[in-house]
Amino acid sequence: MVLAKNELFDKDEQECAVLFKALAHPARIQILKYLAEIKTCISGDISNELPLGRTTVNQHLNELKNAGLIKGTVTGSRTNYCLNPEKVKALREAMERLFDKIDIDNQLFC
Repeated sequence: MVLAKNELFDKDEQECAVLFKALAHPARIQILKYLAEIKTCISGDISNELPLGRTTVNQHLNELKNAGLIKGTVTGSRTNYCLNPEKVKALREAMERLFDKIDIDNQLFC
């Protein structure tokens, strides 16, 4: 019998996986760092700030938006992108919970 992931893993583990998957590409990390660095929303073409084409950047923006780490609003022909502080905080807390459970100092290694 095959079980669905919501039966195999708790809600916290599933939410962590979604957030961590959103970080699974260096371009997405670079986008998050850039938005944090400028401390404001960006309107227009963020691809000028990255070593990737516009289409590729848009795909990465969509992944981050789907995970909730950024917010995007369309105003006319422009899209404004901002960090989502609540979700970024949730990501930090998820990472802390995970690493609190991985007590490296008390592990036996091969």
